[in-house]
Amino acid sequence: MTAITKSKKATLQDVANTAKVSKSTVSQYLNQRYEYMSTETKMRIEQTIEALEYQPNIIARSLKQKTTATIGVIVANLLHRFSTEITRAIEDYCHAHDYHVIVCNTDEDPSKEKKYIDMLKAKQVDGLIIIPTCQNDEVYRQLVDEQYPVVFLDRKVDGLPINMVVMDNVHSAYTCTSHLISQGHKEIAIITPPLNISTRSERIQGYKAALLDHGIKFSDQYVRSVNLSEVARQMNELFQMKKPPTALLAGNDLVLMEVLPYLLKNNIRIPDELAVAVIDDVSFADFVSPPLTTFKHPAVEMANKAAELMLGQIKSRELPEIGSNIISFNGRLQVRKSSGG
Repeated sequence: MTAITKSKKATLQDVANTAKVSKSTVSQYLNQRYEYMSTETKMRIEQTIEALEYQPNIIARSLKQKTTATIGVIVANLLHRFSTEITRAIEDYCHAHDYHVIVCNTDEDPSKEKKYIDMLKAKQVDGLIIIPTCQNDEVYRQLVDEQYPVVFLDRKVDGLPINMVVMDNVHSAYTCTSHLISQGHKEIAIITPPLNISTRSERIQGYKAALLDHGIKFSDQYVRSVNLSEVARQMNELFQMKKPPTALLAGNDLVLMEVLPYLLKNNIRIPDELAVAVIDDVSFADFVSPPLTTFKHPAVEMANKAAELMLGQIKSRELPEIGSNIISFNGRLQVRKSSGG
C-alpha cells in the first residue's frame, strides 16, 4: 500500500492507485453504482478508503452531479409537538435514502420564511418541505415558476401546482365536537389561533358542521380565534356569558397550554365543570389528572409521504396537476377522562 503522510490529504487518485483500480471505479463505488463490481473489488476499495482516511470532496461531487443530496425543512413553530415529530420522521426517511436535512423555524413570520427559502436555495439544497405561513404567495409562485422541488406539509395554499400533504382538519374537528356532544354537551366553545391558515379555518368548519348535524344551533359567541396571549382573557369572557360553555375544544396543543393553567388558577374542575378535548396529541396526555382527550395527527405517515414526494420530484422535476396535488390523511380520536368519556 502506498504510504500517505498524515499531513497530506488522500485524493481519489491515491485511493485508485492503492486499491489498484481506476478512478472511475472508485467514483462508481462512492456513488453506489457497483451492480457489476465484484465483491472483492468493493471490499478492497472500502478497506483502502478506511486505511487512507479518504474524505470525498462533497462540493466537487455536488457540482458534478448537480445535487447536494440535501433538502431544507421549514417549519412554522418547533414548539408544536407535530413539528418535532415530522422533522424527526423526515430526517429518518432522508437518512435511509442518503439525503441530509437542514431544519429552519419561521415562528409563523412570513419574512423569516422568505429569508430561509432564499438562504436554502443559495446553499443549493435539492428541494424544500415547508409548513407554510400561507402569507408569501409571490415567493411560492416563484418557486413554481423555477420548477424548484417543493412540498407543502400540514397546510394548503390554493391555486398552486405544489404537492400538499395535509390532515383532514374538517374531519378532526367534526369528530371531536361530535364526541363532546355524545357526552351530553350543547354549549361547546372552540379556541384556535387566528384564522390565517387553512388548518384553523377548516377546524372551525368541522366544529360548525358537527353542531348543525346534531341539531344544535351554531353561535359564534362560542368561537374564539385569537393570539395565544389572548386565550386567558377569552376564557374569562366565555365564563361570564349567560350560558357559559360546558365543554371546550382547544384548536391545537399551544392553545391547550394556555387553557390548562387558566383552569388550574381559577379552580375549574375537568370534566365536572368543563369538559376538554384538543385537536393535537400531547406527550403528557396520560399523565395529567384527569387524562386528556386528544386527536392524534398521523405525523409520521404524513412526513414519510412528504419526503417520498420530495425525493420523487427531485428526480423527475415534474410539477403535480392542481386537483390531484392534495394528499389527505385522517387522524384518530383518543378518548380519555377530560371529556367525560
